[in-house]
Amino acid sequence: MDHGRSVFRGGVQWLAALVVLGAAGGVDAVAAGHRTANFLVDAPTDALARRIGEAAEQYRHDLAVEWLGKPLPRWSRPCPIKAQVAPHLGAGGATSFVFDAGEVFGWTMTIQGSEERILDSVLPHEVTHTIFASHFRRPLPRWADEGACTTVEHPVERARQHKLLIEFLMTGRGIAFQDMFAMREYPADVLPLYSQGYSLARYLIERGGRHKYVAFVGEGLSTDDWTGALSRHYGVGGLAQMQHIWLDWVKQGCPAPPAALAAAPSRPLSPGGALAGATRGQSPDPQPAAPPRTNVAAVSAASGRRSIYALQARHVSNGDDQPDPDRAP
Repeated sequence: MDHGRSVFRGGVQWLAALVVLGAAGGVDAVAAGHRTANFLVDAPTDALARRIGEAAEQYRHDLAVEWLGKPLPRWSRPCPIKAQVAPHLGAGGATSFVFDAGEVFGWTMTIQGSEERILDSVLPHEVTHTIFASHFRRPLPRWADEGACTTVEHPVERARQHKLLIEFLMTGRGIAFQDMFAMREYPADVLPLYSQGYSLARYLIERGGRHKYVAFVGEGLSTDDWTGALSRHYGVGGLAQMQHIWLDWVKQGCPAPPAALAAAPSRPLSPGGALAGATRGQSPDPQPAAPPRTNVAAVSAASGRRSIYALQARHVSNGDDQPDPDRAP
């Protein structure tokens, strides 16, 4: 029996991996609820519980269609959602479940943040975890799970992850792909996993869509041959080559692929267009600006730590496109 768990941290505002939401000071205790076909929501008010429940059902349906090509069947028991909502709360969430004999059950979800950020980022992120758990019925590599779930967040949150990625790459906190692909648990330094996983998931999805991404992850899980899965689905020769290609893409500012490789349509809105007018909530970012061109070659000068990305950048800047022999693939 495996216990699955996802933990979503909104930028650097998430205070603890498994925070007990009801213990936070200055927020009213949960006092209302709403039940839908697949969710049982506790929230500060009945109206808010209803909005969260309806949005969760809509995301569950529409995101399953986007990722899997069809809706999920109804769960045998609803997933409890415990929501703590206040303007000053950092956005975050955690979802747990159990895998046993090819089944998944025992759902529990906790979410927190402003109403806007819960509805446009935290909720779709956490619901996507449940979609993947229902489909794969086994734990995923953390980068593939968290990375894909981050792609359905609000553009401001995605821009924040890109900004953090550049910071991590320039300070020696990047993760070698051979290590990242093998991770089944969260590392001690977890934030780079989110940013790097999101960036790689975005790169792959933009070059084949969500259905291909799901097929790629499924093959990698079933065969434990990620090199073969990369080759068959994306024409990439292995983890070292994928790391090299991805880093070069980041260095160029993450340009969009040719139209022929464009990603699947953007995710749908919640019922009645409720998220269409969602505000930016707590984010201090002025706008989700286009990713800046990144001088990755300057990484080694900016960090006193040995960085796999700095090493590769030096070879690229010197015209040597071969992987560094001292660098893990």
